[in-house]
Amino acid sequence: MQTFKKPLNKDEEAYYLTKSRQGDLEARNLLVEYNLRLVAHIVKKYQSGNRNTEDLLSIGTIGLIKAINTYDESKGSRLVTYASRCIENELLMRLRQERKEAREVSLYEPIGTDKEGNEISLMDIISNDDESIINNIIVCDGIEKISKVYFNVLDKREQEIIAMRYGLFGYDEMTQRDISKKLNISRSYVSRIEKKALLKLRSALIL
Repeated sequence: MQTFKKPLNKDEEAYYLTKSRQGDLEARNLLVEYNLRLVAHIVKKYQSGNRNTEDLLSIGTIGLIKAINTYDESKGSRLVTYASRCIENELLMRLRQERKEAREVSLYEPIGTDKEGNEISLMDIISNDDESIINNIIVCDGIEKISKVYFNVLDKREQEIIAMRYGLFGYDEMTQRDISKKLNISRSYVSRIEKKALLKLRSALIL
């Protein structure tokens, strides 16, 4: 079990703070060492089964070092109060980053298959908004609006697949499976081309 030193008294803390501001690294390190108990106390609030306590202590210690380097007693607060905020901020920044990374990973993790047998993720579901935008434009503004960007932003293969998928320009609406058979390419390749083309159209149409 890790043991921590008791906090410095007021006079000792003031002495080492002065030395630290003068560039004395040993004084700075002593201030860190004598305040690790504070780091450990704050870290307890953020502990969970899937978090490494040593990692949290390291992150909290970074916050403590930042506090010691920037502390200004003329502002009225005690070092322990100011350091607590810095430690908390450092831990919260790391936890927010973890949540962001977790969301980014989960968006692309497979969650099942669509009606045509394609593997889908949450990102695919979100991307379906692109199809709604195009369908709404067709209903509300007519095919002319799509025509203005369709031939400019899509290559020949993308034009062909989008036209067949959505029944544009004289084509009957077709499934990805039917398109793959007609063009003699895989269904997954049709899906990739369609998604890429929809993103291009969406970017052009909403500008």
